[in-house]
Amino acid sequence: MAEFVVEFGKDGSPVEADGRLDAAAFHRNHQPIWAVLNGFLASQSGDVLEAGSGTGQHVVYFARHTPDIIWWPSDLHSAHLRSIEAWRAHSGFANIRPPQRIDLSDPAWSPAPSDGSGPDRLLAIFCANVIHIAPWPVAEGLFAGTARHLRADGRLFLYGPFKRNGKHTALSNAVFDTSLRDRDPKWGVRDIADLEQLAGSVGLKLAGTFDLPANNMILMFERK
Repeated sequence: MAEFVVEFGKDGSPVEADGRLDAAAFHRNHQPIWAVLNGFLASQSGDVLEAGSGTGQHVVYFARHTPDIIWWPSDLHSAHLRSIEAWRAHSGFANIRPPQRIDLSDPAWSPAPSDGSGPDRLLAIFCANVIHIAPWPVAEGLFAGTARHLRADGRLFLYGPFKRNGKHTALSNAVFDTSLRDRDPKWGVRDIADLEQLAGSVGLKLAGTFDLPANNMILMFERK
Protein backbone atom coordinates (compact mmCIF):
# COMPACT_ATOMS: atom_id res chain seq x y z
CA MET A 1 0.00 0.00 0.00
CA ALA A 2 1.35 3.42 -0.91
CA GLU A 3 2.27 5.65 2.01
CA PHE A 4 0.19 8.70 2.73
CA VAL A 5 0.10 11.37 5.41
CA VAL A 6 -1.33 14.85 4.93
CA GLU A 7 0.08 16.36 8.09
CA PHE A 8 2.28 14.49 10.53
CA GLY A 9 1.49 14.95 14.20
CA LYS A 10 -2.26 14.78 13.53
CA ASP A 11 -2.23 11.07 12.70
CA GLY A 12 -1.36 9.74 16.14
CA SER A 13 2.38 9.65 15.45
CA PRO A 14 4.60 10.50 18.42
CA VAL A 15 5.82 14.04 19.06
CA GLU A 16 8.99 14.69 21.04
CA ALA A 17 9.16 17.56 23.55
CA ASP A 18 11.32 19.55 21.15
CA GLY A 19 8.78 19.16 18.34
CA ARG A 20 10.41 16.28 16.47
CA LEU A 21 7.87 14.10 14.67
CA ASP A 22 8.49 10.47 13.82
CA ALA A 23 6.98 9.03 10.62
CA ALA A 24 6.69 5.28 10.35
CA ALA A 25 7.06 5.60 6.57
CA PHE A 26 10.57 7.01 7.02
CA HIS A 27 11.77 3.83 8.71
CA ARG A 28 10.38 1.76 5.83
CA ASN A 29 11.50 3.75 2.84
CA HIS A 30 14.63 5.81 3.62
CA GLN A 31 17.15 3.15 2.62
CA PRO A 32 15.57 2.25 -0.77
CA ILE A 33 15.18 5.95 -1.56
CA TRP A 34 18.77 6.66 -0.62
CA ALA A 35 20.01 3.82 -2.81
CA VAL A 36 18.57 5.69 -5.81
CA LEU A 37 19.62 9.19 -4.79
CA ASN A 38 23.13 8.08 -3.96
CA GLY A 39 23.55 6.80 -7.50
CA PHE A 40 23.48 10.43 -8.63
CA LEU A 41 24.75 12.33 -5.58
CA ALA A 42 27.81 10.19 -4.80
CA SER A 43 31.00 12.28 -5.00
CA GLN A 44 28.98 15.37 -5.94
CA SER A 45 28.90 18.78 -4.28
CA GLY A 46 26.37 21.57 -4.38
CA ASP A 47 22.92 22.41 -3.05
CA VAL A 48 19.90 20.10 -2.86
CA LEU A 49 16.34 21.17 -2.04
CA GLU A 50 13.89 18.79 -0.42
CA ALA A 51 10.43 20.01 -1.43
CA GLY A 52 7.97 18.86 1.21
CA SER A 53 10.30 17.57 3.93
CA GLY A 54 7.55 16.34 6.25
CA THR A 55 9.05 15.39 9.59
CA GLY A 56 12.62 16.23 8.52
CA GLN A 57 13.94 12.71 9.07
CA HIS A 58 14.84 12.10 5.44
CA VAL A 59 16.94 15.22 5.07
CA VAL A 60 18.92 14.37 8.21
CA TYR A 61 19.60 10.86 6.91
CA PHE A 62 20.67 12.16 3.51
CA ALA A 63 22.89 14.88 4.99
CA ARG A 64 24.69 12.31 7.14
CA HIS A 65 25.84 10.56 3.96
CA THR A 66 26.74 13.66 1.92
CA PRO A 67 29.03 16.01 3.85
CA ASP A 68 29.90 17.94 0.66
CA ILE A 69 26.27 18.72 -0.16
CA ILE A 70 24.21 21.51 1.42
CA TRP A 71 20.62 20.44 2.07
CA TRP A 72 17.72 22.89 2.01
CA PRO A 73 14.58 21.40 3.63
CA SER A 74 11.16 22.96 3.10
CA ASP A 75 7.49 22.41 3.79
CA LEU A 76 4.15 24.19 3.94
CA HIS A 77 2.83 23.06 7.35
CA SER A 78 3.97 24.89 10.49
CA ALA A 79 4.20 21.70 12.57
CA HIS A 80 6.41 20.13 9.91
CA LEU A 81 8.69 23.17 9.85
CA ARG A 82 9.08 22.94 13.64
CA SER A 83 9.87 19.25 13.38
CA ILE A 84 12.40 19.78 10.59
CA GLU A 85 14.20 22.45 12.61
CA ALA A 86 14.16 20.22 15.70
CA TRP A 87 15.65 17.30 13.76
CA ARG A 88 18.24 19.65 12.25
CA ALA A 89 19.26 20.88 15.72
CA HIS A 90 19.22 17.36 17.12
CA SER A 91 21.52 16.11 14.34
CA GLY A 92 24.09 18.87 14.71
CA PHE A 93 24.89 18.60 11.00
CA ALA A 94 26.34 21.79 9.54
CA ASN A 95 25.22 20.93 6.00
CA ILE A 96 21.49 21.31 6.71
CA ARG A 97 20.05 24.81 6.37
CA PRO A 98 17.03 26.05 8.37
CA PRO A 99 13.75 24.93 6.80
CA GLN A 100 11.94 27.30 4.46
CA ARG A 101 8.19 27.63 4.06
CA ILE A 102 7.52 26.92 0.39
CA ASP A 103 4.13 26.76 -1.27
CA LEU A 104 4.69 24.72 -4.42
CA SER A 105 1.38 25.85 -5.88
CA ASP A 106 2.99 29.28 -6.35
CA PRO A 107 4.96 29.02 -9.61
CA ALA A 108 7.29 31.78 -8.38
CA TRP A 109 8.49 29.85 -5.29
CA SER A 110 12.19 30.05 -4.49
CA PRO A 111 14.54 27.89 -2.40
CA ALA A 112 16.28 30.99 -1.07
CA PRO A 113 15.37 32.46 2.34
CA SER A 114 13.65 35.83 2.46
CA ASP A 115 16.96 37.55 3.25
CA GLY A 116 18.17 36.70 -0.24
CA SER A 117 20.79 34.20 0.82
CA GLY A 118 20.71 30.71 -0.59
CA PRO A 119 21.64 28.71 -3.65
CA ASP A 120 21.66 30.22 -7.11
CA ARG A 121 21.29 26.83 -8.79
CA LEU A 122 20.40 23.43 -7.37
CA LEU A 123 22.20 20.15 -7.95
CA ALA A 124 18.97 18.29 -7.25
CA ILE A 125 15.42 18.57 -5.97
CA PHE A 126 13.85 15.68 -4.05
CA CYS A 127 10.09 15.53 -3.49
CA ALA A 128 8.41 12.59 -1.77
CA ASN A 129 4.71 11.83 -1.32
CA VAL A 130 3.49 15.30 -2.26
CA ILE A 131 1.89 15.60 -5.68
CA HIS A 132 -0.72 12.88 -5.16
CA ILE A 133 -2.04 14.51 -1.97
CA ALA A 134 -2.32 17.96 -3.52
CA PRO A 135 -4.15 19.59 -6.43
CA TRP A 136 -2.52 19.40 -9.86
CA PRO A 137 -1.28 23.04 -9.67
CA VAL A 138 1.21 21.84 -7.02
CA ALA A 139 2.80 19.54 -9.60
CA GLU A 140 2.76 22.38 -12.13
CA GLY A 141 4.44 24.71 -9.64
CA LEU A 142 7.02 22.09 -8.69
CA PHE A 143 8.09 21.61 -12.30
CA ALA A 144 8.03 25.34 -13.06
CA GLY A 145 10.32 26.03 -10.11
CA THR A 146 12.55 23.12 -11.01
CA ALA A 147 13.05 24.54 -14.49
CA ARG A 148 14.10 27.88 -12.97
CA HIS A 149 16.40 26.66 -10.23
CA LEU A 150 17.98 23.40 -11.42
CA ARG A 151 21.58 23.36 -12.60
CA ALA A 152 22.29 22.33 -16.17
CA ASP A 153 23.44 18.93 -14.88
CA GLY A 154 20.83 18.74 -12.11
CA ARG A 155 18.06 16.24 -11.47
CA LEU A 156 14.53 16.23 -10.05
CA PHE A 157 13.56 13.10 -8.10
CA LEU A 158 9.87 12.35 -7.42
CA TYR A 159 8.97 9.55 -5.01
CA GLY A 160 5.55 8.01 -4.55
CA PRO A 161 2.93 5.86 -6.30
CA PHE A 162 2.37 6.47 -10.03
CA LYS A 163 0.20 5.13 -12.82
CA ARG A 164 1.62 3.87 -16.15
CA ASN A 165 -0.39 4.67 -19.28
CA GLY A 166 -3.51 5.26 -17.24
CA LYS A 167 -3.26 2.01 -15.29
CA HIS A 168 -2.26 1.41 -11.69
CA THR A 169 0.79 -0.74 -11.07
CA ALA A 170 -0.91 -2.60 -8.19
CA LEU A 171 -4.40 -3.17 -6.83
CA SER A 172 -3.39 -1.54 -3.55
CA ASN A 173 -2.50 1.65 -5.42
CA ALA A 174 -5.91 1.65 -7.11
CA VAL A 175 -7.61 1.37 -3.72
CA PHE A 176 -5.35 4.12 -2.39
CA ASP A 177 -6.16 6.35 -5.36
CA THR A 178 -9.89 5.93 -4.74
CA SER A 179 -9.46 6.86 -1.08
CA LEU A 180 -7.56 10.00 -2.06
CA ARG A 181 -10.18 11.12 -4.58
CA ASP A 182 -12.96 10.42 -2.09
CA ARG A 183 -11.22 12.74 0.33
CA ASP A 184 -10.56 15.43 -2.27
CA PRO A 185 -11.43 15.09 -5.99
CA LYS A 186 -8.39 17.24 -6.82
CA TRP A 187 -6.02 14.65 -5.35
CA GLY A 188 -4.98 11.32 -6.80
CA VAL A 189 -2.16 9.09 -8.01
CA ARG A 190 -0.60 10.81 -11.03
CA ASP A 191 0.14 9.20 -14.37
CA ILE A 192 3.73 9.13 -15.56
CA ALA A 193 2.66 10.21 -19.04
CA ASP A 194 1.00 13.35 -17.65
CA LEU A 195 4.14 14.17 -15.69
CA GLU A 196 6.29 13.66 -18.78
CA GLN A 197 4.07 16.07 -20.69
CA LEU A 198 4.28 18.59 -17.85
CA ALA A 199 8.06 18.22 -17.73
CA GLY A 200 8.34 18.75 -21.46
CA SER A 201 6.40 22.00 -21.22
CA VAL A 202 9.15 23.50 -19.04
CA GLY A 203 12.17 22.01 -20.81
CA LEU A 204 12.63 18.86 -18.75
CA LYS A 205 12.44 15.19 -19.66
CA LEU A 206 12.06 11.87 -17.88
CA ALA A 207 15.54 10.37 -17.53
CA GLY A 208 14.85 7.26 -15.46
CA THR A 209 12.33 5.28 -13.42
CA PHE A 210 13.11 3.14 -10.39
CA ASP A 211 10.80 0.58 -8.81
CA LEU A 212 10.82 0.68 -5.01
CA PRO A 213 9.11 -1.38 -2.29
CA ALA A 214 5.40 -1.02 -1.43
CA ASN A 215 4.48 -0.31 -5.08
CA ASN A 216 6.22 3.06 -5.05
CA MET A 217 8.62 4.49 -7.61
CA ILE A 218 11.15 7.24 -8.10
CA LEU A 219 10.93 9.25 -11.32
CA MET A 220 14.08 11.14 -12.30
CA PHE A 221 13.89 14.20 -14.54
CA GLU A 222 16.67 16.22 -16.16
CA ARG A 223 16.96 19.11 -18.58
CA LYS A 224 16.39 18.35 -22.26
